[in-house]
Amino acid sequence: MQKIKLGSKALTAIREADPMMNSYNVEFAEVTGGTFWKAYTPEQVAGTEEFHVEPKEGGIAALYGDLMQVYEPIDLKNETIRKRAKELGPLWIRVSGTWATKTYYDFDNETGGTPPEGYLNVLTKEQWLGVLDFVKAVDGKLMVSVANCPGLHAADEPWTPVEAEKLFSLSKAYGVPIEAAEFANEPNMMEDTGFPAGYTAADYRRDQDLFFAWMKENYPEALAVGPSNLDAGDSGFGPGADNGPAGGVENIASTMVSCDELLDGTKVALDVYSYHYYNGVSERLASVMPHAHWPAEKANSEAYLATAGNMARANTGFRDRYVPDGQMWVTESGDAGGGGDTWASTYLDVLRSLNELGEFGMITDGVIFHNTLASSDYGWLDHHDFSPRPNYFAALLWNRLMGTTVLDPQEELRMGAHVFARSRKDGKEGTVYLIINNDVENSTMVELPEGKECQAYVLEGENGNMRARVMTLNGRPLVISENNELPKMDPITVSNELVLAPGACAFIVVE
Repeated sequence: MQKIKLGSKALTAIREADPMMNSYNVEFAEVTGGTFWKAYTPEQVAGTEEFHVEPKEGGIAALYGDLMQVYEPIDLKNETIRKRAKELGPLWIRVSGTWATKTYYDFDNETGGTPPEGYLNVLTKEQWLGVLDFVKAVDGKLMVSVANCPGLHAADEPWTPVEAEKLFSLSKAYGVPIEAAEFANEPNMMEDTGFPAGYTAADYRRDQDLFFAWMKENYPEALAVGPSNLDAGDSGFGPGADNGPAGGVENIASTMVSCDELLDGTKVALDVYSYHYYNGVSERLASVMPHAHWPAEKANSEAYLATAGNMARANTGFRDRYVPDGQMWVTESGDAGGGGDTWASTYLDVLRSLNELGEFGMITDGVIFHNTLASSDYGWLDHHDFSPRPNYFAALLWNRLMGTTVLDPQEELRMGAHVFARSRKDGKEGTVYLIINNDVENSTMVELPEGKECQAYVLEGENGNMRARVMTLNGRPLVISENNELPKMDPITVSNELVLAPGACAFIVVE
């Protein structure tokens, strides 16, 4: 049994963190409607039925019919999704994805819903105003990426702002300005992200400069963020053949370029450095990227939980090179690329989610955009009825309890004892500890500060099941009431010691 002693020494402040650190994505494909990852069956989520897709010649493209389904546009005017989002507090909302690169903005209703040649999708004015109304209703800040596809220009022609101007001007005129933008989503996959045929890294550097120069001249309030790359590199993406770093993205992209190739020599400075992080790929993509998929029995392991921190450390070098002293944003984050693993919607992924938040703050300042708010299996909310999943409640507690001052917890990360510390969100003196017992076989003993009563929020899978779709707080199931209200999330008072069951997590507030 691991033993942790809290409050034996005064904790040293490491840095101030962004108050909107725990933000989220809304996929562009959700806004317009379109294809996205096919949902798992209840049996696959529970782990009682294997998810398997037979490999086909042609790689990932040949499998899309088995992995994707068509979704109607999300209803961002729905009272429930707005209520759930507003509970999370004022946050950044990124509306992007590969879909955004290939979308035509039909704000004059001229296309009849048919994309012009060279585009794949159409965004209507009504749909975009729905996004803006949503952002306003939940007190959010809006981030986007823009069109850059064959319908806009050829590879040997410079990018033009004709489409971006529509998006930026309408948003500003409506009173919800775009406050941050990336030029493109995952540009290091080049043509596979929707760019014109023959597009090169040099073309990208030219066009990113054009976009940000235009934006800074016309919309100087917006932050220039980039490059939004998905880079396996040596940061620990996937378990590999020997539980070590593994790549695999090259198996789904015909061309991959590095972060340096995207940014080296660009003339318009970025305000924020960004990248994408996933622990690996989901079961949906495992047949074409077998070494980048983690099995469920590894989801509590030290190697698995270390991936997010390894990725952050690997990217700080790029940040220091291209945005010295700037923030670092993870503009897409989740357990697995490809819509999430079968357990993404269960309690098991809470360990990874909370650990990512805690460790990121120890490494750097910035914002993490969880992918997604309400799409696919990694969404905080169910896509159909917007009911909260375990990760939603974990994010809610983080945003309610954890302050902006990151403290040194004086505990080495180890199996059964992942400890993080922050100031209190309520502004009162004291400390909030996050403790993750990632040992699913043994309990962890937490010795509390002597002579002090503490408030504890203990999280577990219902009935001790790590793959439970319902999470408990201090033994009470976190489920929505009959009148569609969130459950009470009150702490228990503890003193002297607290024993965390195998696999449990706890926020502990110390006066």
